[in-house]
Amino acid sequence: MTVALGAPVRTAPWPRRPDYRDAAAGLAAAAEDGVGAAADGPRKVAFEQAWAEFTACRHAVGVANGTVSLEIALRALGIGAGDEVIVPPYTFAATATAVLGVGALPVFADIEPGCYNLDPAAVEASVSTRTRAVIVVHLGGAPADLDALSRLCARHGLALIEDAAHAHGARWRGRPVGGFGSFGSWSFQASKNLSAGEGGALTTDDDALAEAAWELHNCGRRRDEPWYAHFEPGGNHRLTEWSAAVLATGLRRLPGEIARRSACAAVLDAELSTVDGIRPLGRDARADVHAYHLYLFRYDPAAFAGLDREWFVAALRHHGIPAATGYPAPLDRQPLFAQARFDRRATGWTPANPATRYGALPLPVCERACTETVWLPHSLLLARPEEMTDVLTAVQEVQRSAVAS
Repeated sequence: MTVALGAPVRTAPWPRRPDYRDAAAGLAAAAEDGVGAAADGPRKVAFEQAWAEFTACRHAVGVANGTVSLEIALRALGIGAGDEVIVPPYTFAATATAVLGVGALPVFADIEPGCYNLDPAAVEASVSTRTRAVIVVHLGGAPADLDALSRLCARHGLALIEDAAHAHGARWRGRPVGGFGSFGSWSFQASKNLSAGEGGALTTDDDALAEAAWELHNCGRRRDEPWYAHFEPGGNHRLTEWSAAVLATGLRRLPGEIARRSACAAVLDAELSTVDGIRPLGRDARADVHAYHLYLFRYDPAAFAGLDREWFVAALRHHGIPAATGYPAPLDRQPLFAQARFDRRATGWTPANPATRYGALPLPVCERACTETVWLPHSLLLARPEEMTDVLTAVQEVQRSAVAS
């Protein structure tokens, strides 16, 4: 079916992200000072202290990216070959590949229909004698049910790791995410709300875990030991001084950006709820600050003359709205998992285990999310609240065009 979409609703650009223009002074100072070989340069240490304070944690360790941060967390907890770690299926691959990276097996538990975060009941049903940890993702910046998941992990003696790559500044019942479990894992990759182009961090309140993470991110060295003494099989996973200089600038902007995103999201919630076939994703009342890395809503083709979500997203982009379809399928359907393209011997994988029969797991909520969800990026939410009317107008125009075709 050919649909005439008409002139674009919006031609003006949305706010630029990532935007590093105000980091020039910090980078110039770092260049003037020089970057030595020390494991903890002054800018890295200063950012770690600032990030620990921002997340209300005792410790932060700056690392190279948000994938290695998860691997370090798992290794610091002693998780490895033959262990199982429960993860959500609606997330970026790194959440699960980090588990494979330490020789353990990810077990996919379904998500809650209201917020697309891990369903505590599904996690409970997935616990086995081999389970050692749960990695919860605060999807799109919406905190997961940390009350239920913390209780569940305590009851079963499991470690809780928060994958907070989307959740810079999010809060659960007044407390920043990233400090509820054994570790909070953060990404500062180019698409993230706080970005240095690349980088990551771990946060924790546990002194021993913080030291273990520090050793693993610094070639297995220990503080106050000789430079060429190595005690653990770690690697060079340190956050650079350059990245720390950029992050220091971004962190000063972050509170204001969180407030702006929240204001724009509130407008979208109100306006998009008026359109037949569009349903903004729900929000738990205990999540008193949503980071809004993504703004998510559900799309019903029936209200758009049966035209599928891919058509709808392309039509929004025609009208200047940078929409996306997001994750295309539950993560276990990816060839890496469905074809068991990983170290089967180390992980102990077998097709006889129903929990790891990848490619055929019953994940109905995730399956539906992968077919009906539309993503809007956080850069759009950095515009003025009144500009959100362009999104509403575009959706309405797309619907009118579809119905008239």
